[in-house]
Amino acid sequence: MSKKGLSIEEKKIKMLELFHETGECFQLKELEKLAPKLKGIVVNSVKDVIQKLQDDGLIDHGKIGNSVFFWSFQSKSIQSRKRKLEEVTSIYDQQKKRLTLVEQNSSNKTEEKNKIKEVSSEIIELELEIDILKKKLIEHEENDPEKVDTMKDDIMKLKEAANRWTDNVFSIKTWCKKKFLMEEKVLDKQFGIPQDFDYVE
Repeated sequence: MSKKGLSIEEKKIKMLELFHETGECFQLKELEKLAPKLKGIVVNSVKDVIQKLQDDGLIDHGKIGNSVFFWSFQSKSIQSRKRKLEEVTSIYDQQKKRLTLVEQNSSNKTEEKNKIKEVSSEIIELELEIDILKKKLIEHEENDPEKVDTMKDDIMKLKEAANRWTDNVFSIKTWCKKKFLMEEKVLDKQFGIPQDFDYVE
């Protein structure tokens, strides 16, 4: 049986490990030699992995003379995760304001249906993002515990925000059931609310 190749996410993690373990700057041709040997990343995917990490803000690059060098330091990765958490928190705040407007101006069943669908979808996506960020925190835990503690606090605040959203969705459901005399299962189906929709643990 042939050995399964690395996924793109696994390649990104291993490439970051190479930078963080060495603490050095590399040219692309150097990475194309080292990555296959040290991290099992096939040579023809090295350039693509580097580009994706740059897009994620986890790798920096600069030109010295005619040569382009790439580097990534542990502190930069942690700060990138922190910025991502801040972006997610900002999305929560924006959506919370929209949900408040729905509650204050709920005069149209179709409008409520669309808004609740949108809110439910946002919550599900953000829950997934929280899980991913938690995994990334574990990877960095041993290297910068002080900053990781700060990020853990951010995640806790994010979870609390998600649960406040969940409260709002349940409140709207209760209001709709009373106003339109709808059963909960029918309401969930029409509004696109998943059966396992619940608070974030």
